[in-house]
Amino acid sequence: QVQLVESGGGLVQAGGSLRLSCATSGRIFAINSMGWYRQTPGKERELVAAITSGGSTDYADSVKGRFTVSRDNAKNTVYLQMDSLKPEDTAVYYCNVENVLKRRYWGRGTQVTVSS
Repeated sequence: QVQLVESGGGLVQAGGSLRLSCATSGRIFAINSMGWYRQTPGKERELVAAITSGGSTDYADSVKGRFTVSRDNAKNTVYLQMDSLKPEDTAVYYCNVENVLKRRYWGRGTQVTVSS
């Protein structure tokens, strides 16, 4: 049984920082991309940041220069360092893992709330 467990969410003031972690358990065949999405009520889930097994990264324009995605391949863990947080970053953040066969796995989400 594959599980993705996020941690590190919470309440922070604007300008502050948070670090999200996502630990995977169970066997996932040939992981390629690991990353983070976020969703607010009434909106579609959107990509925040992703990193491939080769280290290539992709960021939403709204977080470039403020967020950093990284991964530990030995631990199948992905991180999201979020700095200079803004109220508009408030959302539920979901961990995502995709393998080379394009199968996707999701965590249950962690709430990030940025107060102004």
